[in-house]
Amino acid sequence: MSVQPQDNAQWEQALTFIAVDRDKRAYSQLFSYFAPRLKAFGLKMFGNEQQAMEMVQDTMLNVWQKARLFDASRGCASTWIFTIARNVRFDMLRKKQSRKDELSADDLFFDGDYPEQEGVDSNEWDLWLLAEKVAPHFAKLPPAQRDVMEKVYLEEKSHQEVSEELAIPLGTVKSRIRLALDRLREAIDDPRS
Repeated sequence: MSVQPQDNAQWEQALTFIAVDRDKRAYSQLFSYFAPRLKAFGLKMFGNEQQAMEMVQDTMLNVWQKARLFDASRGCASTWIFTIARNVRFDMLRKKQSRKDELSADDLFFDGDYPEQEGVDSNEWDLWLLAEKVAPHFAKLPPAQRDVMEKVYLEEKSHQEVSEELAIPLGTVKSRIRLALDRLREAIDDPRS
C-alpha cells in the first residue's frame, strides 16, 4: 500500500492534532496505520517479533511525546516516523551491546526463539553516521524520488515491489533512485552543508 499525498496530509494533520490537542483519536488512527508497517520493518531488522514489537511501542511512544517537533517542511510524516523507528532500533542495539556481559532472564531460560544479534559493528556505525548526515537532505528530494527512496531504503522493498506498488515501470524506479542518490551525493559533498 502506497502512502499517497492525501494520506501524507492526513498524517501531518494527525500529528498536528496530537501536538496541539493531545488528540487520542488522531493518535489511534496514526497508530493503526503505522504500527503494522513498523512491525514489518522491525521484523526485517531484528528477525525477532518481541524486539520488533518493542521497537514499535518505543517508536509510537516517541511519536506521541514528540509530535510537536514534526516539521512538514523538512519531510513527510511517514519519513519522520520511520526515522524515529530507525533511531529507536539503533538505541536498542547500543543498549544490547552495553549489556553484553550482564546476565538476563533470557540467558537463563533460552528457548531458541531469540536469535542472538551481533552488536553494532563499525560498518553499521558508519552507516548510521551517514544516515544522520543524509536525513536533512532527504527531505528536500522531489516527492516522487523521496517516495521511491523511502520504499526501497526505509521499508526495504525490492525495486520490483516498488514498481508494482506505485504502478510505474521498473526503469522509472531505478532512474528515480539514481537521480535521488546523485542529489544526495551533491548535497553531502557541498561544503555549505
